[in-house]
Amino acid sequence: MLKIKLTRTGRKKSPFYKIVLIKNLTKRNGKIIKELGYYNPLNKNFYLNKIQTYFYIKNGVYLTDTVRHLIYKFL
Repeated sequence: MLKIKLTRTGRKKSPFYKIVLIKNLTKRNGKIIKELGYYNPLNKNFYLNKIQTYFYIKNGVYLTDTVRHLIYKFL
């Protein structure tokens, strides 16, 4: 099963998150399948490749609650 999750990058006290397609049981910063976008909570920058994301959602990929909230908030 696949999920769309956030992976944390960036320095200490300045987080930066990538929105990635990853296997369900993989750790947070484990091996990713595809990078779909990013989110910067400090500047409120949000980018998401809508076409690829909706394609994966239509084919049964699950979203985590945090990613679902970000999509509804910014799109």
